[in-house]
Amino acid sequence: MKIGKRVVCIALSLCFLLAAPCGASALSDEEIPAPAALLMEADTGRVLYEKNAHEVRECASITKVMTLLLVMEAIDSGKISMTDTVTASEHASSMGGSDIWLAPGETMTVDEMVKATVVASANDAAVALAEFVSGTEEAFVAEMNKKAADLGMKETVFKNCNGLDEDGHVTSAYDVALMSRELIKHKQIFTYTSIWMDTLRGGKTQIVNTNKLLKSYKGITGLKTGTTGKAGSCISATAERDNLRLIAVTLGSATGKERFTAASTLLDYGFANYTVAIPSLPEEAIAPIPVVGGMQALVGTKATTPKSVLIPKGKETALETKVELSESVEAPVEQGQVVGKITYTLEGETLVECEITATEPVERISLFAVLGVLMRQLFLM
Repeated sequence: MKIGKRVVCIALSLCFLLAAPCGASALSDEEIPAPAALLMEADTGRVLYEKNAHEVRECASITKVMTLLLVMEAIDSGKISMTDTVTASEHASSMGGSDIWLAPGETMTVDEMVKATVVASANDAAVALAEFVSGTEEAFVAEMNKKAADLGMKETVFKNCNGLDEDGHVTSAYDVALMSRELIKHKQIFTYTSIWMDTLRGGKTQIVNTNKLLKSYKGITGLKTGTTGKAGSCISATAERDNLRLIAVTLGSATGKERFTAASTLLDYGFANYTVAIPSLPEEAIAPIPVVGGMQALVGTKATTPKSVLIPKGKETALETKVELSESVEAPVEQGQVVGKITYTLEGETLVECEITATEPVERISLFAVLGVLMRQLFLM
C-alpha cells in the first residue's frame, strides 16, 4: 500500500463555538496560591498550565474521585445499581472527619451513599460504598491502585478510599487531573456534583456541598474538594463554557479561600485563552480508491473527525487539515484496513490524526472466487 501520492492540504471551514478570539496572556506561578496546580482540557487531556504538577503530595478527600470512579464503573457494568441497599459496617461507621454519622447496621441506597460522598464528602459513606462494591475496604483500595496504574497515575498510592491522612497515601496534581478526567466521562456524576444543598434520611439530615464554586463560578460542574492537616486545602474543579471543558487541580493551599481563588484563576485563564472548534470531514477523505487484483474495482473509505479541536484564541484561521490517501490498495482488503489518514495542524504543529479505513472487505481475484460468484448468480436465476 502506498500512502502519500494523493495529498490534499486545505484550510478547514470551522464552526466556531466561542466569542471573538483575543490574544493569549501568560499565567505566572505567583498568581496561583497553591504549591501544586494543573489546568487540563478535558476532551483531549492537553495540559494548559502546570506548577509542580508531578510533585508527590497528600490530597485529602480528592481521593474520593477514584472511589466514585470505581463506583460508577460498577454501576455501568451492572455489578451494582443505584437502588441497591447498602448496610453500614462497624468499620464504615468508625470513620472520623466529615461524615453523615452512619450507625452500624444503618441502611441507605447506593444513590444516597453517592450523594453523601459527593456533596458532604462523607468518609463513612465512601467506606460503605467501597465495602459494598468489593467486600472490604482493603480489597477496594487494591482496585483503586490498579485503576490508578491503568490510567498512568505514576505518582499515586492509595492507602484508603476516603483521603484521611495516612502515611504513604499520596498523589500529584497531574494524577488527580487524570482520574478526574476519567470520572467525568460518567455523565451521571454531574447529577451529584451540581447539588448545592439536599437532605438524607427522609429530610432529617441536611447536607451542603463543600465546593463553594457552585455558588460563585459561571459554568462550574464539580468536582471534589478535600482538606486535612497534612494535605492542606485541595480541589479538583471542573467547568464548562461553550463546549470547552476544563479541569483545574490545586493541592496544598493554606486556606479554603485560597483554594477556590487558585482554581478560579486557572479556569479563568483557560476560558480566556482557548477555544474549541468542530472540523468538518473533507470530501477527499472518503473518496473510493481502486483495488488492484480484487474482485471489485473500488473500495469505499470512511473516517471520523475529532469531537473537537482545542486551539488558542486568535489562531482559529490558522487551523488546517491534510488528507493522505492511497492511490490504490492491493487485494485482499480487510474491512477496517487503514488506507490513509487526516492530520489536523496548527502552524506546523500536529494536533490530532485520524485514520481513514476501508468500509468493506475485498477478496483477491482467483479462479475459485470467480467460480463462486458465477455459482451464486446461477442460483439466483
